[in-house]
Amino acid sequence: MTAMLPQDFSDLEPFASDWCLATETERWDKRISTPMPELLDMYDAVTPRLEAAIEFCDAHLLAELPPDVERLLQLVYSYAMVAMAVEVFGQPKPTDSADAVLIRVKEPMP
Repeated sequence: MTAMLPQDFSDLEPFASDWCLATETERWDKRISTPMPELLDMYDAVTPRLEAAIEFCDAHLLAELPPDVERLLQLVYSYAMVAMAVEVFGQPKPTDSADAVLIRVKEPMP
């Protein structure tokens, strides 16, 4: 199996295939469709590594991220989505949101 993340973040590899998603819409859909215990697992694993992951990504030019670093950044973006579910709502979906969806017409890159 080929690693998706930089070697320094191999401990987060179990989350890479599910959470290294290129678009905000994909991350939103993943959060909404993931049971809370799985969101908590991801949150608990990434939280203590978040600052190091951001610093690692910041050491690279955004326009020139190697693929493994870009996936690490995507994992950080996914963490932000998951953190809202864990810290604010206590559930995958926003409170009183009916059938909330998130669709961007144009994604920021990366």
